[in-house]
Amino acid sequence: MLRQILFSGDIKTTVLVLLLEIPVVMISLSLHELSHGYVAYRCGDGTAKAFGRLTLNPIKHLDVLGTLFMFLFGFGWAKPVPVNTRNLRKPKRDMALVSLAGPVSNLLLGFIFAGVYMAMWRVSAVDAHYGMLFEKGSLVGVVTVVAYLGMILNVGLALFNLIPLPPLDGSNVLISLLPQRLAARYVNVRHYTQYIYLGVVVLSWAAPKLFNYLFTPFNWLCENISFLFCLPFKLLFEGEVWGVIFEAATWFAR
Repeated sequence: MLRQILFSGDIKTTVLVLLLEIPVVMISLSLHELSHGYVAYRCGDGTAKAFGRLTLNPIKHLDVLGTLFMFLFGFGWAKPVPVNTRNLRKPKRDMALVSLAGPVSNLLLGFIFAGVYMAMWRVSAVDAHYGMLFEKGSLVGVVTVVAYLGMILNVGLALFNLIPLPPLDGSNVLISLLPQRLAARYVNVRHYTQYIYLGVVVLSWAAPKLFNYLFTPFNWLCENISFLFCLPFKLLFEGEVWGVIFEAATWFAR
């Protein structure tokens, strides 16, 4: 993140990590949007396919401003996949499925990155401390950090999109679950959410300590889900069932 570079004591390491984040962000956002379009297609709406959005090609999905925000502030967006609800077989149910597809795809990708991270850690004992990139100076170290970034970023992207505020995916899921009258009222929240997001952006720059404090629960959830993703691979690679169970219990008890 640009904010991290400006306030970092180790600019060289932070810039390198930022460069490693670029392909991870492109893949993660592209998969997110592809998943929306694919589920919509399977539910009867071919709009995304007609617009050429059923692809992992990032050029088709990335929004310039949204991608810039991802690097500047830690959250962003891609071009929304067009969905025509009139083509969906069961509009209310299917729209919820389409909305959930993006976050679920990011959780699955985060799980895959967790497996790569644990495999690299097992092979070389290189952890995700970014300074290790320079200390080890190896391809394994770079892959380890990329995998760690992919795991954390995708978990964070999934959780962020599940927040029930328009136009995030969580709001569409909530609208699908609410009675029609309440859903119609809730849609009006869209007129105010832009100010909420603007406030978050300003806060992240003007008061970074307060920003980090307010987002502590979100960061805690990201860390714990990432830890849970690592556990099966730790069990697979080390084969110590009771050791893994004890480590998990210790983690959540702290």
